[in-house]
Amino acid sequence: MNRNYDIVIVGGGVMGCSTAFHLKSRDNGLKVAVVEKDPTYERASSTLSWSNVRINFSLKENIRISQYTKEILDRFEDEMSVGDERPFISWRPEGNLFLFDRGSYGPAREALALQEELGCTVQWLEPGEIRDRYPLYNLEGVVGGTLGLDDGYLDGYAMLMAYRNKAKSLGTDFLNDEVVSIHTRNGAARGVELASGTGLKSDVVVNCAGAWAAGVARTVGIDLPVAPTKRQVFAVDTAIKPEGNLPLTVWPSGFCFRSETGDLLLVGKAMLDDPVGIEFSWDEKRFTERLWPELAHVVPAFDTLKLKRGWAGLYAINLLDQNAILGEWPDLKGFYLANGFSGHGLQQAPAVGRYLTELILDLPLSLDLSIFGPGRIAANEPINEMGIV
Repeated sequence: MNRNYDIVIVGGGVMGCSTAFHLKSRDNGLKVAVVEKDPTYERASSTLSWSNVRINFSLKENIRISQYTKEILDRFEDEMSVGDERPFISWRPEGNLFLFDRGSYGPAREALALQEELGCTVQWLEPGEIRDRYPLYNLEGVVGGTLGLDDGYLDGYAMLMAYRNKAKSLGTDFLNDEVVSIHTRNGAARGVELASGTGLKSDVVVNCAGAWAAGVARTVGIDLPVAPTKRQVFAVDTAIKPEGNLPLTVWPSGFCFRSETGDLLLVGKAMLDDPVGIEFSWDEKRFTERLWPELAHVVPAFDTLKLKRGWAGLYAINLLDQNAILGEWPDLKGFYLANGFSGHGLQQAPAVGRYLTELILDLPLSLDLSIFGPGRIAANEPINEMGIV
């Protein structure tokens, strides 16, 4: 059995749902299908992430993307309402604090200058100012930090479901199935084959498969450098409590933590030996043997605590440069990519959904994100942040 659509989106996570919403908002006559194999979203990266929004990038386009996200957050719940049902995404702009040592000082100051030039609400803090604000911190080796005053976090699952429900209300078809191959003819996408045996005909196929994106691309012979990489988060209850909530604080080593509801602290760190593959177990020893000692060093008052829970999710790491892969694949007409966000996907979904819609429908670009075009993958030409990830 075959069904006809104008656009088929592979993956119904926040990126796929944002894209569907923007497509249907610009042209409600489009027939759009979103194929998602896990309608519970139990393993969706958006629901298992830190759900953070930050301005602290050194690449202009990434900064502009974050500015757009922050622009819409205040009106997001109103715009995503469906009838009398209004989503609640628990947006909490409590700030992000990035700390720097001598090795990262220069790139940090350059990034700050660009952020200020673009009108971001961000400030440089000297060690004494950091100590005054956060007296529990051990600032050994820290030469300063940037505080994004409008940064914060939200409920990733709620944001995902808001996009999904709104897209569905506009007439998007959500199919509980799995794409096993992409149909092509004469150098162009022509639809997809589903695990159920159903074929979906479409001249536009969008890969929004997140951590599974490389597998989707391989069905048409495209080797995407996107690796599903496990990241673990731990919630702890410290014996000594800070005065007020702590912002997401990122140390020069990449170690990070922030306050969490229930008077808890979330702790995590990306490591070189993070497992690659589709696997969701979390390891208590990772915290007790590797993270707890570092936490006790940077905040000595937190040496006494109880580990309450932990979880693992997947980052879709772009191994080339840890930046998004956006746009039409140069050698396959109608095959669009929104992949490799490397942990930034949730906060970049609003701008990416809008951008893909404008590309697909040949509309004027609200924000030119062509720097992330997939042509750089084939050409092996990375675009890099200046030491900030």
